[in-house]
Amino acid sequence: MSEHKPTSVPLWQQLQAVAQALAQVRRGVSGTVALEAVPSALRPGVQALLFQALRQLGRAQALRAQLASRTPAPLPDALLCTALALAWDPDNAPYEPHTLVNQAVEAAKKTRSLQMQANFLNACLRRFLRERDALVAATDTDVQSQWNHPEWWVKRLQQDHPDHWQDILRANNQAAPMTWRVNTSRIIREALQMDWVNHGLQSQPVGEQGLVLSQAHSVRDIPGFAEGLCSVQDAAAQCAAQILLKDFAPADQALRILDACAAPGGKTAHLLELLNDKSEVTALDIDPQRCERIAQNLQRIGRQAKVIAADAALTKTWWDGKQFDAILLDAPCTASGIVRRHPDVRWLRRDADIAKLAGIQKNLLNQLWPLVKPGGRLLYCTCSVFMAEGENQAKTFVEHNTNACLLPSLGHLRPQNGTTSALLTDNLDGDHDGFYYALFEKIPAA
Repeated sequence: MSEHKPTSVPLWQQLQAVAQALAQVRRGVSGTVALEAVPSALRPGVQALLFQALRQLGRAQALRAQLASRTPAPLPDALLCTALALAWDPDNAPYEPHTLVNQAVEAAKKTRSLQMQANFLNACLRRFLRERDALVAATDTDVQSQWNHPEWWVKRLQQDHPDHWQDILRANNQAAPMTWRVNTSRIIREALQMDWVNHGLQSQPVGEQGLVLSQAHSVRDIPGFAEGLCSVQDAAAQCAAQILLKDFAPADQALRILDACAAPGGKTAHLLELLNDKSEVTALDIDPQRCERIAQNLQRIGRQAKVIAADAALTKTWWDGKQFDAILLDAPCTASGIVRRHPDVRWLRRDADIAKLAGIQKNLLNQLWPLVKPGGRLLYCTCSVFMAEGENQAKTFVEHNTNACLLPSLGHLRPQNGTTSALLTDNLDGDHDGFYYALFEKIPAA
């Protein structure tokens, strides 16, 4: 989900839609799904405001607890928290706080199910405007309010990254830029970058094949996208295909590769861009609809793969019995490393999800490892910063598989904003999400 500036649609109408989307997120619906219900004319502005509200929701909920003796019903509470999230910090508010308050009350008056709550919302928000400094100061000691993440999440990061947990949280609360992967099998990165300059688009190189746009645009407006010369993909995610194939085999060797859990197909496409035409890639995903996305993405870049809708862990249902030279396992995870792009994730996840997902990851590793040829590779990765889904998982796998050798890998990448002056040490250069990478080689039997 890329972010856009609010449109000229009346602000009360946007706040109305933001509150409805926020109420859905609180019920466990992803932000992507919630936004799909928003009319297209409203969606850009609503998405921008929703994302900002989600990034400030911890503070907003702490403020609301001071303003209301009881938690309101879901929709009025969502509207109240939306207004508080957007208005509490005047220096970063998208609109002047008084305007936000006035328009939030107007949204209540024009929403049938909220009309009876309009006076209550007005009273709470007017008090907030009068006593803002004191109310904000009273929430400064609350961990969830201070960091705008659930308290369990903050404690987990303190445990897993004692030297960097604050950097991770700060990065999570910034908007991620639009990052592109250049299809260097068809065009030199600098040539595409210059073409963008000629169309008024400014960008900065990141990683081996990436370009970070200074401002997000619709993909339809990006020169080279329709022709398959570039694809949207974060710089950390671009490392997957590069790590798996680096120094692995002669450039002309025909390789048989599996991309497990492949949807929506960004890594599959990248593999095909780096491989020769003799190599064969199988892209697997459990969701048939998401498999269609894989096919669409491959069609755009002009490459082909064998796309299968199946559960990667149930190998008997889809595997033909021939081992793979290499497997890319981008395993299901908490998505704790891509919170910059999906600020709803922090509020959707629960602490218990980590152990549950770690069990799924462990099973996938165990089921797919026999499918790797002796001398072949398996790259395990997650878009998570939690150790249970990264380093701990890799250590356990090596301990229980004596024929697995852990090759030099990136390990845990922490999210960082490339525009900040204090880039984190022992991390990738530039702007990127949080990720984990572990590359295993299968030791041939003696």
